[in-house]
Amino acid sequence: MTKRKWEKVLEFDFRDIIYEKRPGVARIIINRPEAYNAFTTSTQDELIKAFEDAASDGTVGVVVFTGAGDKAFCTGGDAKEAKAGYRKGMLEKDLMVKTLIREMPKPVIAAVNGYAIGGGHVYQQICDLSIASENAVFGQVGPLVGSFDPGVGVIDLTMVVGEKKAREIWYLCRRYTAKEALEMGLVNKVVPADKLEEEVDKWCDEILEKSPGAIAGIKACFNAATTYMRGIEAVSAQYLWKYYASEEAEHWKNAFWQKKKPDWQRFRRKEIFPEVYEGDEKGES
Repeated sequence: MTKRKWEKVLEFDFRDIIYEKRPGVARIIINRPEAYNAFTTSTQDELIKAFEDAASDGTVGVVVFTGAGDKAFCTGGDAKEAKAGYRKGMLEKDLMVKTLIREMPKPVIAAVNGYAIGGGHVYQQICDLSIASENAVFGQVGPLVGSFDPGVGVIDLTMVVGEKKAREIWYLCRRYTAKEALEMGLVNKVVPADKLEEEVDKWCDEILEKSPGAIAGIKACFNAATTYMRGIEAVSAQYLWKYYASEEAEHWKNAFWQKKKPDWQRFRRKEIFPEVYEGDEKGES
């Protein structure tokens, strides 16, 4: 299959992403391979502009979302920026990115070319379709680092893989191979890494042959049953922001950075089983 020629969209001066188009298709690439394509608030600003443009461009019928290099699709929010205290802005922009992916009237295909972790896992999960390379790795990290997704990333996952599996993914924070992701329905297809772009092109071509109005209507129908998620996320984000300000969240974040095991009993005793541990805290057996 002939490799397709992409044209960079010149009207945008992006630093963190690459935005390009070919007839019928727009491609958005997070271009921070040195950070495993983790996003900052600046990255999110650029993603928002690119997705808005792709959504409004009548010549575009499919959007491809991927990461630069061969190690990562996206590993969520940049931990260094989060550590510096920019989480609130990142949360607000994150909802905008997710809303654009879900609600634009065209299919968005995630080309998962490596790690899809944390917020990056959510991004690929909410895309209409996901095609993964054999070296792709999937997983959540929130409860490991004092964070969690306040809405879409949890609720949508139950609809993708079922509630039991979704709870496993979020509660245990394990890593899953591309093969395991395919088996649980988290992705649509797995191909060798050197065939990923070719396979994505094939899927794009098949979609472009279909009526764009029909595709837009079908996507709207799929989303109609879950529009409530947007409101839940907006409300739950307030709880998440309060959680970030807590001693508990700070403890798990620091444990992650210092590569230490968290002192989980300290928080269980105070908040969940005070009567069980009351004597022990006083030094009694």
